[in-house]
Amino acid sequence: MPATLQEIIDTFALLDDWEDRYRYVIEVGKQMPPLPEADRTEANKVRGCASQVWLRTDVRPGPDGRPRLHFAGESDAHIVQGLVAIIIAFYSGLTPQEVAERDPLALFEEIGLSSHLTPQRSNGVRSMVERIRRDAALAAA
Repeated sequence: MPATLQEIIDTFALLDDWEDRYRYVIEVGKQMPPLPEADRTEANKVRGCASQVWLRTDVRPGPDGRPRLHFAGESDAHIVQGLVAIIIAFYSGLTPQEVAERDPLALFEEIGLSSHLTPQRSNGVRSMVERIRRDAALAAA
């Protein structure tokens, strides 16, 4: 079962050593269900990531009737798979407006992850966020 956002935040708060946090990011990625082969398409591929990353966006009505975005994803790199899992936990279940208002980079700063990402991985995270925000804008339209 994938970790919730609160579980991720709480676990990061308990881990002092960066190596332990790094291992935890990988563990979070391993908890993600595999993306079906049919969803590993060019349309779902995230551009701007050094590793291969696929994101599938599903829009379903929430209990209030407003559209909510739900995401599934996968990467071919262990650490990036963990980052995908964190981004998905951060955004899944939100309305398009909530997606537009939230900044995962602030979360990464809060949990001490941003200072340990290589520039390539930081660019990949930004590419994932841009893709999610674009999908949210389309869902709102």
